[in-house]
Amino acid sequence: MIIKDIIGTENLKGLKTGAVMTCNHFNAFDSFAIQVAYEACVEDPKKKKFFRVIREGNYTSFPGFYGFLMRNCYTLPLGSSPKVMAELLKATDKLLNDGHLVLVYPEQSMWWNYRKPKPLKKGAFRFAVKANVPIVPCFITMQDSFIKDDDGFAVQEYTIHIEKPIYPKADLSNADNMEYLLNENYRVWKEIYERAYHTKLQYTTPFEVKPEM
Repeated sequence: MIIKDIIGTENLKGLKTGAVMTCNHFNAFDSFAIQVAYEACVEDPKKKKFFRVIREGNYTSFPGFYGFLMRNCYTLPLGSSPKVMAELLKATDKLLNDGHLVLVYPEQSMWWNYRKPKPLKKGAFRFAVKANVPIVPCFITMQDSFIKDDDGFAVQEYTIHIEKPIYPKADLSNADNMEYLLNENYRVWKEIYERAYHTKLQYTTPFEVKPEM
């Protein structure tokens, strides 16, 4: 993992409340890149800790050293049972109200080194609306480095974009606020993608699903 640049650190440094951080998901370890960005922005990690929501399979069956990290280092498992989901909602609500940061992948899927934003699910935005805290859209753009990995592919250089917090609106219902935050998050990601790659965002293959926006 090579982090070339972090853009928008001021958007996280000035945040006084808890927040849901969102990020595109394209690598099993991209959450560590966001943690690096967090460490570059937050002056007192005791007052504003960084947590990540991970899928149940990563929590229960990820092997070796990284499996240890998945199970023990500020992770929140997204489980399939109603009881685990209830505990997740309770935990995220408390953490956000206590002023901490929770990273959620709203795409709820991982496509290796896929550069475009994918369709978003509402879960991340439900957390934010319930706790009445903002989302902080983050989007990682990539470019090939001159280093090859063990399979012969170019190791990617990451630029981490941290955008301004987006707050729920007081005059909207919970459902409408979730929809509002989802649409705004996608709009911001789309703008970053087009600015960074100098191309219009288009979905061109049958494997891609164009969001209804």
